[in-house]
Amino acid sequence: MTAPGDELVDVVDDAGRTIGQTTRRDVRARRLPHRSVYILVFNGAGDLYVHLRTDTKDVFPGRWDVAVGGIVAAGEDFPEAAARELHEELGVQAPLESLFPFRYPADAAQVHGMVYRARHDGPFRLQAEEIVRGEFRSWAALDGAIARDRFCPDGLAVLAEYRARVAPEDPPCAS
Repeated sequence: MTAPGDELVDVVDDAGRTIGQTTRRDVRARRLPHRSVYILVFNGAGDLYVHLRTDTKDVFPGRWDVAVGGIVAAGEDFPEAAARELHEELGVQAPLESLFPFRYPADAAQVHGMVYRARHDGPFRLQAEEIVRGEFRSWAALDGAIARDRFCPDGLAVLAEYRARVAPEDPPCAS
């Protein structure tokens, strides 16, 4: 098994095309552009699953996140990565709906991402190395939490784009 940080990751150009490979650790250290997936998980009532990241995460430790997901491995495509991340982090499989591409120009690295939606009521088997705990929240409860708690900024950017693109047609959460 590959040690954390030693996994190979594709480095991408401004258009998201693979131009090389290096380790996850190197991507972080050199702030190289790479691909990531974000999965918004809703239950049957339309509530969004949010989770608290462990204090040992290499990016945004100890923060709440509105999306499960992560870096796309070298040679992996977005759908494969999304299914893998959903299974690794929550211990489940569910149909994934591709929603929209997402770019996040962070100080840490330029992310070329893809956002997905999944519907699952749980129960979940949380990946202990990455998630402390999680829960479904209504739209109103989520807005209150965002106002008072620390959340991952890329996840909040995904959520804002989701609200702008998808929510007018399909309200994501019941109030």
